Amino acid sequence: MDALLQFLLSGVTVGAVYALVALGFTIIYNASDVVNFAQGEFVMLGGMITVFTYQAGLPLPLAAVLAIAITSLVGVALNKLALEPARGAPVVSLIIITIGASIFIRGAAQLIFDKQLHRFPSFSGDQPIHILGATLVPQSLWVIGGAVLVFIGLWLFFTKTLTGKAVLATANNRLAAQLVGINTGWIMTLSFALSAAIGALAGVLVTPITLVGYDVGVGLALKGFAAAMLGGMGNPKGALVGGIALGLLEALTAGYLSSQYKDAVAFIVILAVLFVMPQGLFGKSTTERV
Repeated sequence: MDALLQFLLSGVTVGAVYALVALGFTIIYNASDVVNFAQGEFVMLGGMITVFTYQAGLPLPLAAVLAIAITSLVGVALNKLALEPARGAPVVSLIIITIGASIFIRGAAQLIFDKQLHRFPSFSGDQPIHILGATLVPQSLWVIGGAVLVFIGLWLFFTKTLTGKAVLATANNRLAAQLVGINTGWIMTLSFALSAAIGALAGVLVTPITLVGYDVGVGLALKGFAAAMLGGMGNPKGALVGGIALGLLEALTAGYLSSQYKDAVAFIVILAVLFVMPQGLFGKSTTERV
């Protein structure tokens, strides 16, 4: 029983990170119908920039805020310099552009930083918390709490503010949003900045636990994409549920089978969703009249 609880706690912690990455996918997909495979690099940048600015002498909170701000600018640059000029291209071409952007950001991070794994101190120390025979590091509470606060904040943003409703209107029908006076170009920029900021926040929260290196974004992008598909691509609630579910599946697989199979869970989830329920748990099935 103690082992099961330990696996569940670990799964929820990792799943919260996957949920934040999946949420980044969801925001950009809703705004542009593009799957942004550079989303994992935003997580990497959040962690790496925090590490190096903290080592340079900045206080950890200021280093984290600076990392999130810089990563947001990278997200805006990706939209303005790479995707916006190709806006009329097929969706597949735009997805390939995001893959190329991911490779470019990863290579730039390797040159600017280094190839080593890094971490910075946990926000609340490393003294483990004992829960019914299982242990939980305090940083896990920051990860889980941060994910919950982000989802609550976005729910309030989308339902209580005019800007949030403009984002939803653009996601639902861009042409109709333009006809009623919504600046859809600015909404796209905001969506990329928000998505990058959420990814960077995930990197800041999880780095004290899992470490960060220039190449960690590839795996996180895959896991976040799997979580988004499982929950229903484009559904924020599905991103949360899908991320937690994927984290739990990975933890239980590593605990009861072997850690060698842990990374295969994401591929299995993607294939299962494609074959069994392409719309995901909370996605809506669509039909086109021809």
